[in-house]
Amino acid sequence: MENQTILDKKVIVFQLNDEEYAVSVQQVGSIERMQPVTRVPQTADFVKGVINLRGVVTPIIDLRIRFGIVPLDFQDSTRIIIVYMNDMEVGLIVDAANDVIDIPESSIEPAPEVIGTVDVDYIDGVAKLENRLLILLNLQKVLSHDEMDALRKVEG
Repeated sequence: MENQTILDKKVIVFQLNDEEYAVSVQQVGSIERMQPVTRVPQTADFVKGVINLRGVVTPIIDLRIRFGIVPLDFQDSTRIIIVYMNDMEVGLIVDAANDVIDIPESSIEPAPEVIGTVDVDYIDGVAKLENRLLILLNLQKVLSHDEMDALRKVEG
């Protein structure tokens, strides 16, 4: 076994606009095709609603809206990435889920001050791979404590 593999970080790469983001595979439960979402009244604009996923009511967040990116109509490539955030499952709507890759720790740099429209607080770092730049998301910071509490009520 090579030492290098221990230092690799396995991530799922997804797309929003023209940027590629990555989250650790350990935080991802599944990747689902887009499906009808039941709207929940009096929730934040980025909370699309809930879906019933294999018997579990799962809140769904539109990451485009959360990150201040202009919303788009859903395409065939649109996916819902089911992630574990703060002890609950949340679905993230993304433009496309591209692939699963290993990122060498050596290619990860701290986040620059500003990356596009995404608040730097959400970002763990940036990985430079050949001709790709991946923004590593910190899922625990994508939603505030108040927002997580509101989602728990939606899920409830």
